[in-house]
Amino acid sequence: MNLEFPQQSPGKPHIMVFRPTWEEFKDFTKYIEYIESQGAHKAGLAKIIPPPEWKPRKSGYNLEDLDLTIPAPICQVVTGKQGVFQQINIQKKPMTVKEFEALANSPRYKTPKNTSYEDLERKYWKNISCVSPIYGADVSGSVSDPDLKEWNINKLGSILDYVNEDYGISIDGVNTAYLYFGMWKTTFAWHTEDMDLYSINYLHFGAPKHWYAIPPEHGRRLERLADGFFPDSFKACPAYLRHKMFLISPQILKQYSIPYNKIVQEAGEIVIAFPYSYHSDFNHGFNCAESTNFAMPRWVEYGKRAKHCRCRSDMVKFSMDTFVKRFQPERYQLWIAGKDVGPHPEDPSKNAAALQPSISDILCNKNNSLDPPELEILLQITSSPKKKPKRHPIHENKNEGELDLMGDIANEELIMVLDGIYVKAGET
Repeated sequence: MNLEFPQQSPGKPHIMVFRPTWEEFKDFTKYIEYIESQGAHKAGLAKIIPPPEWKPRKSGYNLEDLDLTIPAPICQVVTGKQGVFQQINIQKKPMTVKEFEALANSPRYKTPKNTSYEDLERKYWKNISCVSPIYGADVSGSVSDPDLKEWNINKLGSILDYVNEDYGISIDGVNTAYLYFGMWKTTFAWHTEDMDLYSINYLHFGAPKHWYAIPPEHGRRLERLADGFFPDSFKACPAYLRHKMFLISPQILKQYSIPYNKIVQEAGEIVIAFPYSYHSDFNHGFNCAESTNFAMPRWVEYGKRAKHCRCRSDMVKFSMDTFVKRFQPERYQLWIAGKDVGPHPEDPSKNAAALQPSISDILCNKNNSLDPPELEILLQITSSPKKKPKRHPIHENKNEGELDLMGDIANEELIMVLDGIYVKAGET
């Protein structure tokens, strides 16, 4: 096993770089467990340099052969000053990858002359709000060979597969692969992964990708810093950083003593992001990366306690039911009752109940055959009286015969839930 530590500041976990042998590399889950046993997750990111035997695409990367279209390229408009910025993505017309490459290498968008990665980093932050680059992000699909058995990003075989197996749900880019075609200065703003999952990013070809990461144990500190810089967003949404719109420079992080690391990913290298790792990245030039999410048993506690965006309908959220039932069976009844009290894995100072599942969170699991105690809890959830807002005397109902529509909706929901329970229990 070959392990490296890039040059980084003392006093915080370092991003580890692993060089596995072919035998070590073959088993994806086992190798992720190994790097975590070495403490790789503490830095938030890890880099893996695959063995030469691993060839995800044997035919190479001739763009004529790829024959791919980027259906919704985005123009990234950045505003702000003094190290604190917001990014707005404006959708553009579809283009082929060949057209995107030509655009990325055109005088307007090409990588500036530079002497080192540090020089490029300085130019990135100095010119971040200048020319708005185009990102070919979130392209569903894979350019890896379909018969690739080891580390096939489109079918990693992690426990996240239960989302599809038990709920029948496929989520693009979460339990399927996404492609990302970058150019100079295209950016992913500070975020953790959806549901605070793991992620894997493989850079197939092209210019490097520059990463920043906050050790997960300091994630709450970044959130508090961002809350101060973006108070309106904080008030509007409890998980506004999931919008991937907010950029804070390394200089500001230093100024406020927020620990962070950085690393450069070259073509042919893999970067792993760990649960509740805030990270951001930008591209040095035209490139192609493939990415998806995955999960390990250690993630389940993070998933139960992840914050969720409430203001966007397209935000990723799925039920934790199958994961709690499979990996924390001793806590399942407490969880569905809303009494699963404990700390967040990265914030041991505070105890709180994990988010109580909704009825649909439980019934979406096709394997559920509810035991009597669970059925009783479920019935309590559905039959508990709905709290009505206090009505000021001046706003009393003028029509005493007015229908209580909220009550009707609640009763209708209860009937549907009970029908579902009976069906799952084999009753007709």
